Amino acid sequence: MRPNQIKQWRDQLMECATGVFGEAPKGDPGPKTEVKTLHAKIGELTLENDFLSGPLGKAGFLPSAKK
Repeated sequence: MRPNQIKQWRDQLMECATGVFGEAPKGDPGPKTEVKTLHAKIGELTLENDFLSGPLGKAGFLPSAKK
């Protein structure tokens, strides 16, 4: 390894060491709300699928329905 590369790495570590070993940087709360919204949508769609699978299965509209 070249001494210049090691010096660059050391300088980068010294600049960012508090972020690595110190307090965690505060993240953007935006994605958490998006995840909550997506989980709610998944739950809603699962509920709809479960609700409709009974009548549609009995009517023979689902491929998993036994004839």
